[in-house]
Amino acid sequence: MTEFAQRILAWYEKHARVLPWRLPVRREMRGHPDSYAVWVSEIMLQQTRVEAVIPYFARWMQRFPTLPALAAALEQDVLSAWEGLGYYSRARNLHKAARIIVDEHGGQLPTGITELRKLPGIGRYTAAAIASIAFGQDVATLDGNLKRVFARVFDVSLPADSAEGENILWQLAESHLPPGRASDYNQALMDLGATICLPRNPRCLICPAQETCLARASGIQEQRPVMKPKAEIPHKFKAAAVIVIEGKTLLNRRPARGLLGGLWEFPAAEVETDSAESFVAVIETAYRLKVTPLARFPKIHHAYTHFRLTQIPWLCQLVEPLSRQVSMNSANCSTTAIESPPQWIPLSELESYPMGKVDRKIAQQLTSSLPKM
Repeated sequence: MTEFAQRILAWYEKHARVLPWRLPVRREMRGHPDSYAVWVSEIMLQQTRVEAVIPYFARWMQRFPTLPALAAALEQDVLSAWEGLGYYSRARNLHKAARIIVDEHGGQLPTGITELRKLPGIGRYTAAAIASIAFGQDVATLDGNLKRVFARVFDVSLPADSAEGENILWQLAESHLPPGRASDYNQALMDLGATICLPRNPRCLICPAQETCLARASGIQEQRPVMKPKAEIPHKFKAAAVIVIEGKTLLNRRPARGLLGGLWEFPAAEVETDSAESFVAVIETAYRLKVTPLARFPKIHHAYTHFRLTQIPWLCQLVEPLSRQVSMNSANCSTTAIESPPQWIPLSELESYPMGKVDRKIAQQLTSSLPKM
């Protein structure tokens, strides 16, 4: 066992975080947690902080307590349970993978990395995390936190998000893996990156690796990891049509693939200006809906991974006659960016339709304004 591994394991023995998907790590209580719980937690933790995941994990396990229960669930129920956590492809992949596991693996999560990586949503890091934590296999793993730890301790100057830099970091993770202790080793590194080796203002004075950290010795710990320059994030503007007739509002379901896949939204399209005229034109082009704007709700601002969005919700009414427009029973839709024709949804049922954060805010604005309408 290398000195680095010895140091972080000794630290982990005393300072391991208490998390609902882990078993206690004290020697007299060591064991392997439920593989389903480990899998769910690892998917939820992708690009999401532990603090945000914990309440979602608890609700998820209550709603889908076993892998077969998840496989038997409706996609809309799965997305509803995930609503607000973001990156919804993770939820869809969990659902798809659960059905594959039930159909092809007898309802048991595969133990081998090769089989795990064949499942939707499981890549190299997640497969290794599940194999080591849930099944005790001697495999190293590498996520954003671990990249930062290795880049600092061993002063890796190549960009961590480049193929060359990532390859070096994987080699470091594997070369320091202590045989028989992969589960604790990987989780120790995760905790170290999350609580000590922070992106900004790392807590070097209480770090178990401080005496061997090459970046700290040179005073460049905050310059590691090196990352490639990021492109400027574009800013998009969209307008949304909020139409209410006889206690129902019009919603569109997004395509299964892509951003917010499978979620529901108010009919919306990109605009160049926030004028009523621009809104009317784009909504008619995208949805063949002729509308008259009545009032504009407050703008909603949201940041996605690759762009920033300002959404402008317009309360409006359909223009008579209803030819070429959405009837109360069906819809005529011209845009290919729509999963199915828009549907009239009772306002009382909006909470049961999974939405992204922007559209959920529009729904809340709508329902809160009803007594004033």
